[in-house]
Amino acid sequence: MSAPPMSDPLPATPVPAQPARPAVAGVPDLDRSCRVDSDCAVKNVGNCCGYFPACVNTDAQPDPAAVQAACAQSGMVGVCGFKEIEACACVASTCEPASSAGALR
Repeated sequence: MSAPPMSDPLPATPVPAQPARPAVAGVPDLDRSCRVDSDCAVKNVGNCCGYFPACVNTDAQPDPAAVQAACAQSGMVGVCGFKEIEACACVASTCEPASSAGALR
């Protein structure tokens, strides 16, 4: 008796980009688009714990206080701590921490 034929492998699926901050209901996502590295900046985007640095478009307008208020209103908590970001780079048209990003805080 022979084994059944193997199926074709699944196609590779791209890994979605990490959001600038975890999604918080009522707070819009921030623009992380870019064409060159200078389109990106490190800004405090906030999270349920407070300060949270992220690479976003230089024109993005983060509102850390709104994020904390939305967390408090919904009863959400977050994982505290963050990786210190010293510089950003434009990678595949998305602002990302530069490869030499700093230590965990």
